[in-house]
Amino acid sequence: MEKNNNSNLGLSKDNLKGFILALLSSGFIGASFIIKKKGLRRAAASSGVRAGYGGYAYLLEPRWWVGFITMIVGEVANFTAYAFAPAVLVTPLGALSIIVSAVLAHFILKEKLHKLGVLGCVMCIAGSIIVVIHAPQEHPIHSVLEVWNLAIQPAFLLYVASVIVLVFILVFHFAPRCGHTNVLIFTGICSLMGSLSVMSVKALGTALKLTFEGNNQLNNPQTWFFMLVVATCVIIQMNYLNKALDTFNTAVVSPIYYVMFTTLTILASVIMFKDWDDQSSGSIVSEICGFIVVLSGTILLHTTRELERSSSFRGNYMPVSPSLSAQLCSGNGDPSKHDEENVIPSDEICVRRQELY
Repeated sequence: MEKNNNSNLGLSKDNLKGFILALLSSGFIGASFIIKKKGLRRAAASSGVRAGYGGYAYLLEPRWWVGFITMIVGEVANFTAYAFAPAVLVTPLGALSIIVSAVLAHFILKEKLHKLGVLGCVMCIAGSIIVVIHAPQEHPIHSVLEVWNLAIQPAFLLYVASVIVLVFILVFHFAPRCGHTNVLIFTGICSLMGSLSVMSVKALGTALKLTFEGNNQLNNPQTWFFMLVVATCVIIQMNYLNKALDTFNTAVVSPIYYVMFTTLTILASVIMFKDWDDQSSGSIVSEICGFIVVLSGTILLHTTRELERSSSFRGNYMPVSPSLSAQLCSGNGDPSKHDEENVIPSDEICVRRQELY
């Protein structure tokens, strides 16, 4: 009976392992946003070309590599979590990375987080808890071929085709025109590719887990195919995430990326792994309500950040953004934002020069 109760609460042995790994992953990834942005700023100050505009000087910046390694550690923990728990449980826990990045940005990057922003963070946590409590149990998988059969279902193939078409449109049509003024472009590309990478990570993680348990899956070509998909998606994600972080405010990129990525990943998981097939309508509604709470928290956090920037410009000539849609379109891509971030006090320049040696 106790085992069944734990199962209903999403606290089975495997789910608990996935839960803990997902929490650790979010902490590392949230911190990596800040470390990488410090490296991006430093590289832009030394080279004069921002990553968002095609600069790659950050590759010579040690601080960026520290952030990159921190993100890799987080992604490894996240990768392992998907081998133990369903994506519907693991993915929403990425809300913790929003909290970590927003708090660290407040203290390190001086991107102020006010009371409404704190409320948004609390809502993210509360919504994630609701999702975790009502998360479905992991379906037992005994071979990577089972995952392959799920991946070639007509419904999931239609989803994959839709994602590829949307990514091509965003990359080749919208990104050159409004990628630096609309925060949804770069984050949209990352999120779409991210949903496919998570499904492949789930398959690859399951294959490795079975291999370590004595059921070798490395002799199946499907395992290597999933590995290729993971590598391709991650490279595209990293490229456009760098552009998003360098172009827009960290406290804006993090929640928007989280909302889009989580929504698309849950959708992909429900289509591919049929996570909701064995759940009651009450549990499904509770999960959706929990995610809406998370979504509301991230929008509140985003709006608070935009209002803070608008009020700081009020003394000049920049009006307050009239609506959320206008804020999403204007984002942080306006030149005044770049000028503000790129202005470095003389004493900070001295400190940075000392840090280079």
